[in-house]
Amino acid sequence: MRAALRDFDGVMCTLGDQFSAAIFADVPVPRCRILANFGVGYNHIDIRAAQAAGLVVTNTPGAVTDATADVAMTLMLMSARRAGEGERLVRSGAWEGWHPTQMLGLHLTGKTVGIVGMGRIGQAIARRCHFGFDMAVHYFGRGPKELAFDAVYHSDLKNLAAAVDVMVTAVPGSVQTRHMIDADVLAAMRPHARLVNIARGDVVEQSALIHALQTGVIGGAGLDVYEFEPEVPQALRDLDNVVLLPHLGTSTAEVRVDMGRMMVENLQACLRGETPPNPV
Repeated sequence: MRAALRDFDGVMCTLGDQFSAAIFADVPVPRCRILANFGVGYNHIDIRAAQAAGLVVTNTPGAVTDATADVAMTLMLMSARRAGEGERLVRSGAWEGWHPTQMLGLHLTGKTVGIVGMGRIGQAIARRCHFGFDMAVHYFGRGPKELAFDAVYHSDLKNLAAAVDVMVTAVPGSVQTRHMIDADVLAAMRPHARLVNIARGDVVEQSALIHALQTGVIGGAGLDVYEFEPEVPQALRDLDNVVLLPHLGTSTAEVRVDMGRMMVENLQACLRGETPPNPV
């Protein structure tokens, strides 16, 4: 990363490239003019340090919206209908056949979903829930929004948690959002409720979530991201009431190509002396 800042005019980076303040401090006069990030999230880049060093930082917001919302729905359904448990049962060879009370789960249609963060991705999830599953939509964010569907705004996160059957995080990773889903918020949720995290791993206090799942404070969870990714603690992997995906949010060929093209467009615009389409 130091060599990239020192030796190149532009850098195309990903989530694994941790451009911290310390990195920029080691290269006080960088040759690099732009960090073109491959992805919408950019909490792996110290934006203030980058801007102080004279760099533009860009991301790829529009390309990831629908794919990430689809993974949120995947996790909601897998958790509610215990799909991960069911697949493991079949693969184990221990399935004894259908019976009336086999692996009873949570019926999603008509339930209430809570969206934490009603940005592009949050709205895409809400639309799928509202129009596809006839779910009542509640949300928490900086303030109420004009939306194309009925939704109830909550200014208090714990009030939202107490009111919903499924809560989905869709906020960017930042100092402000770190551990916003903590033990108190989890304790406010209903015992059958599910938590789905497709945002950033540290938005959820992982140790508090493990305790809530182990003790039945909540009914289950679906995770695509982890606080210390790619490390996933054994205590989490041992639980049957959590679905674990390997950060599949944007993992489709079409979306990754779109992200790459958007990243290159940002890079080329900056190097031409123009304002990039997607500065952060």
